[in-house]
Formats: sequence, C-alpha cells, structure tokens
Amino acid sequence: MRRIRGAAFLSLDGVMQAPGGPSEDPTGGFAHGGWLPQFFDEDVGAAIDAFFGNSYDLLLGRRTYDIFAAYWPYVGGEATGIGEVFDRTGKEEGEVAAIEMGEAFTRANKYVLTRGSPDLGWSNSHGLGSMDDVRRVKEGDGPDLVIQGSSTLYPALLEAGLLDRLTLMTFPVVLGQGKRLFGDGTPARALKLVEQTLTRTGAVIATYEPAGGIEHGWAGPQSTSAREKARQQAMAEGRW
Repeated sequence: MRRIRGAAFLSLDGVMQAPGGPSEDPTGGFAHGGWLPQFFDEDVGAAIDAFFGNSYDLLLGRRTYDIFAAYWPYVGGEATGIGEVFDRTGKEEGEVAAIEMGEAFTRANKYVLTRGSPDLGWSNSHGLGSMDDVRRVKEGDGPDLVIQGSSTLYPALLEAGLLDRLTLMTFPVVLGQGKRLFGDGTPARALKLVEQTLTRTGAVIATYEPAGGIEHGWAGPQSTSAREKARQQAMAEGRW
C-alpha cells in the first residue's frame, strides 16, 4: 500500500495561499502572493529536495493542478510533451533546478480530486471524483502519493484516515487573511512530531504523523468556586 504524504508552506497564522508569486492565486482578494521567497534558504531547499527525493506520484486539488499545469511544463520554455528537453546552457542554478522539477512533475502520475471536468491534458493526469477513489489509488501499487499545496484535500483526508505524514514549513510572517491548511470542516485529530528542523531564516520545518483522536481533561485542578459555578450557569443560559 502506498503512503500519502503532504507538505505545505505556512505563515504563523496558518495561511498557505500563493506562496510562490503575486499572480499565483489572488482569489478572495488575497494581496500577499509571493510571500515565501524572502524567507527561502538552503535549508528549505534541502527539505523540499528530501520530500521529493524518491519516486512519487502527485495528489492534487483541482486549483493547485491548474496552477501546476500552467507553470511546471513551461518553466524552461514552451513544452511540447513528456519528451521535451530544455536547453540548460547559460541558465542559473535555480532555474536548472526548476526545469528538472518540472520534468519530474511531468513524468509523474498526477491524481486530481475534482467534482467537475477540468482540462487534464498535462501528461499522466487522472481525475478522481471522491475519497473512495483516493483510497483505491492508495491501496494499489506504486510510489507514495505526495501533496504540495491543495488546502482543500486535508480535512477530507484526515476524516477518512488516509493521510500518513505531513510536513509543515512554517515561516516567520503573519498574513492576516487567505486560505488556511485546516479550514472549516477539519475533524479533530491528534498528531505526533517525528522530525523538526529550524532553518537559518527562522522557518520551522516539522513533520507529523497521525496519533489518533483527542483526549479531554483538565490542565490543572478543576475549580469548584462559586464564581466558576456562576460562570458555568451563564454559559448554559447564553449570557456569557
């Protein structure tokens, strides 16, 4: 059985929208597209390389797929298909790395969770209509399924028990608005920390695995004061 591994760039207030560029995803009036580059360093690059270091297929939401399909096949010039070879002569190291990433994404199978009928013309793209379809792919043969971006996938994956590992790269910035990793409808779940790194620009790279449900209890002795009883009564009556 394959694993499903997710990775996301986050602000301190949990926003993951449009880290890569100003025009990446301005939906909802998001005004801070391209917030990541000022914090990008060699440690972040190494973490990304490690995440994509082995054979993988991609699992994406429809909008992230649209962003990827309009960028990665063309990052070194006009792509003509999976066999396209870009000229690397005279290009900067970062641009060569991006070209190689685009070629790897093009070679990989791309599974797109969508209710509609989007253009899936990028090589090796496959539409999935439900979490049951995702489960079927996960239970089949093949490499790990990896998620980059795609905030809409996480609540449903947690609910279905299909997410195996999650790497969060949290950067020292507060954005105030935007799409968040765990939005409305996210189920309550515990996670355990399995790896952690602090980068030289202050990003915290932490990897988690599922750890079951939420246990409820008191952090200290429970109050039995008259004032606490009055507060409880006010809450029950909607006056607090």
